[in-house]
Amino acid sequence: MPKTANPRLGRYVGTAVAGEKVRAFVPPPLPPVPQLDLLSLLGPLSEADRAVGRLDGITALVPDTSLFLYMYVRKEAVLSSQIEGTQSTLNDLLRFESDAAAGAPVDDIREVSNYIAAMEHGLARLSKLPLSLRLIREMHEKLMASGRGMTKQPGAFRTSQNWIGGTRPGNAIFVPPPPQEVMPALHDLESFLHDKKDRLPPLIKAGLAHVQFETIHPFLDGNGRLGRLLITLYLCERGVLRAPLLYLSLYFKQHRETYYRLLQEVRERGAWEAWLEFFLEGIADTANQAFQTANKIVALFQEDRQRIGAEAAAPNSVLRVHELLQTSPYVTAPGARKKSGLALPTVNAALDQLVKLGMVVEVTGKKRGRVYSYRRYLDLLSDAAPSDDP
Repeated sequence: MPKTANPRLGRYVGTAVAGEKVRAFVPPPLPPVPQLDLLSLLGPLSEADRAVGRLDGITALVPDTSLFLYMYVRKEAVLSSQIEGTQSTLNDLLRFESDAAAGAPVDDIREVSNYIAAMEHGLARLSKLPLSLRLIREMHEKLMASGRGMTKQPGAFRTSQNWIGGTRPGNAIFVPPPPQEVMPALHDLESFLHDKKDRLPPLIKAGLAHVQFETIHPFLDGNGRLGRLLITLYLCERGVLRAPLLYLSLYFKQHRETYYRLLQEVRERGAWEAWLEFFLEGIADTANQAFQTANKIVALFQEDRQRIGAEAAAPNSVLRVHELLQTSPYVTAPGARKKSGLALPTVNAALDQLVKLGMVVEVTGKKRGRVYSYRRYLDLLSDAAPSDDP
């Protein structure tokens, strides 16, 4: 008897690019057929659900959720952009935003800033617009608004062939669908995201949708960043997360080889369960780390406020500057004066007090144009990694 074709596998379409004939891959619509073996994923799914629920619950415990969002969004923007090759760090971005920039390539920082704009736009628009192709295009336009992405058709799905890896389609690691197959595949993906009849758990659907988006690769550039952001947007839309505190870029970066291998195994063998096990483990690991970091940051702020109240001269003004440092971990005295409304001598005195208390470090060693860093806070945001300041 002839072997039955695996319906989980896509089809290859012949196409020509610059006179070179290649085979482009077109994925089948979601959900996978045959149905997923959810029983084999019950353990990882349960762990991921528990971790996400605990992380989501912290929004009720943290005094100011917007503070955590502000910093987590920036951390995610840096990590996601680093995967695409930018060199800027979280410290570079925060210095740039506080007008205390030092030494990072401006184009790299601008790309990270564009990512923040795209992310914030998408999250804000979810209150009025479903997670849709329209919203994804709007976010792409923000992502590619300036810098190196300006020439890559911002806000427009591609009308030419792209490829992943290699110097041309002929030696590429993977060739996504040809242009005429992009929109049908995207419409299928959009329908899958909105389909409630499949009864798949939201975390499973988020993992499926991420791979499908990366496989379609619908833009000339920016696919990876939007594909990672799609995970968080979908979980927010479905109410799994009340606040977008879950981002997987660090996990994907740390397990980069496994991540790309499993994506390819889905395309070549329909190995969805192996991918989903990896994805759910990443969800649980990331959510647990975010929960622990949030608790450490809350404890740090409380400890420092108590010390300021007990040990600082003129504690009220010092507390005002300390509050500012929670959203701007790098400050200059003029910048702190502008944002806090305090007089410059008062700001200087408060910063001196914070330095004496060991909470803030002056990082330039200069007498003029000094930059102050809330070092312990930055270390927590960087997963306790040492800061890269001198």
